[in-house]
Amino acid sequence: MSQSVMSSTPVAPESALSDDDVAAVDRFGKVHNRLREELGRVIVGQRDTIDLLLVCLFARRHALLMGVPGLAKTLLVSKLAETMSLQFSRIQFTPDLMPMDITGTDILQDNGEGRREFEFAHGPVFANIILADEINRAPPKTQAAMLEAMQEQRITVVGKGFDLPSPFLVLATQNPVEQEGTYPLPEAQLDRFMALIELDYPSEEEEIAIARTTTGSKLPSLEHLMTGDDIIAHQDLVRRIPVPEHIYIEAAQLVRKTRPAGGTAPEWLLPLVSWGAGPRAVQDLILGAKARAALEGSYMVRSEDVRYVALPVLTHRIITTFAAQAEGLSASDIIGRLLSEEN
Repeated sequence: MSQSVMSSTPVAPESALSDDDVAAVDRFGKVHNRLREELGRVIVGQRDTIDLLLVCLFARRHALLMGVPGLAKTLLVSKLAETMSLQFSRIQFTPDLMPMDITGTDILQDNGEGRREFEFAHGPVFANIILADEINRAPPKTQAAMLEAMQEQRITVVGKGFDLPSPFLVLATQNPVEQEGTYPLPEAQLDRFMALIELDYPSEEEEIAIARTTTGSKLPSLEHLMTGDDIIAHQDLVRRIPVPEHIYIEAAQLVRKTRPAGGTAPEWLLPLVSWGAGPRAVQDLILGAKARAALEGSYMVRSEDVRYVALPVLTHRIITTFAAQAEGLSASDIIGRLLSEEN
């Protein structure tokens, strides 16, 4: 009954950008190009990876990086923080890592008056950009502490709450090679990440360039192109990018096609997927498309913006069946086919 009421409620059309916002989008597009150029001084290739990281940052969402060791994930994230004058923190997740190793804890200190008092020692989560390296190596209790910080941008230690700095971006990595001694993130926790960004091996030319740039003198320092206040202003601007009504419908229909139950999925998908994406996927498709449109200097979300973010937003949100695995089909293959049919 509530669904029929919701569907019959008229939706007010989104207003166009103001003149000030149009000028801000123009500046944003130029800064995006400068960011690419600056990061290109130390990062060889990986243009799509850089763009997707920026989409997540300006959409106020977190990302999961998947790639074998040696693909410069840590270097990329640290240099991204450097160009934006942000504080960067890397947390190496291990089986013996405890929640307090992430959040911090109270320690007993002399206060200078002969008395001892508890003082809170901040953990590495108090930074703007966090690289949670190999998050699947830590036990679920420690993973939960990180995911609470991601969701609430706030932590609780010994009954006291602490706000985390803004902007706040968590980039977690999972190693797809070694699976022994790991605690894979459950699907409900994977859903907290806006995008799964998969890094592949570089081409031969890129690999030669990597060897040339990393075996000589030390890497150059990058120019600071933004401040934290600039980023927050751009994040607010992204939220104001207008979305035509047909884009909302397109995003919702795409997500609903990933669900084998309910009669919205194509026939060929039914034996391949056991669980589809949830409503958070629609939200992230729209937010990701808004961020991508703003980064490209567009004043309105377009269908190509939704399609650009669809694969990283949806891949980690569907669960394939044994039949799909037997046929050698991955979640990304299934999303790719859905997108090709949409096209």
